[in-house]
Parts: sequence; structure tokens; C-alpha cells
Amino acid sequence: MESGIFGLAAFGFWMFIAAVSVGGIWDGVRKRDAEHETLRRMVESGKEPDPELVNKLLGHKKDPERDLSVGGVITIFVAFGLALMGWLIGTIKSDAFNALLGVAGLVAFIGIGLLTAAAFMRRARREDSAENGHSFR
Repeated sequence: MESGIFGLAAFGFWMFIAAVSVGGIWDGVRKRDAEHETLRRMVESGKEPDPELVNKLLGHKKDPERDLSVGGVITIFVAFGLALMGWLIGTIKSDAFNALLGVAGLVAFIGIGLLTAAAFMRRARREDSAENGHSFR
């Protein structure tokens, strides 16, 4: 009976994660639609949209390198936290230390992968902009 309760709790947790993810995506889509609708109504009414307003509404500068770097640093610190948690729990149950140390290692490699991807993207963007004759930031 208890395993059924734990299974239901795990299912509820993952459903919550799914709902939050879908809600975030839906919110982003609605905001982008509202921005486009604002510009469409301005054009339909005969007003010339101000370039500054257009840049403000549609000119979202995305910086995937920065986002990957931030994610990598956070992930590496999570790995350190898992290792510390394994050490603390290992004082009570020795098998937990090895298990959580393995999980911490996996999480650390994910963080290193994110940092490597950010460095690769920076280098690729620099090379692309050098080929096109543009300066990079």
C-alpha cells in the first residue's frame, strides 16, 4: 500500500513540473502575441510605428551563451551541494555517501557540459562575425 502512495506522490510531482513548464511556455507565447497585436493595430490604424517602440516590443536580445554559463555554474554548485548532502547522510548510512557522490559527479558533468557549450557558442559567434566583417561585442 505504501509503494502506491509513493508512486502517486511521484506522479503528482512530475505533473506539477509539467504544468509549470507548459504554463511558462504558454505565458511566453501570449506575451509575444500581445506584442505583435499591438504593432498590427498600430499599422492598421495608419500610424507609423516608432522604430524605438518596435525594437522595444520585438527586439528581445537573447544571449544563449550567458544563459548556458549561468545554468552551468548553478548546476555545478548543485553538484557540490549533493556531495555535501551525501557526506552528511553518510554519517548515518554509509551507503548513501557513495550513491550521492555518484549523482553529484553526474550533475557536475552536466554543468561542465553547459559551460563547454557556452564557450563553444562564444567562439563560433566570434568566428562567424569575423567572417562577415562585423565586430563582436
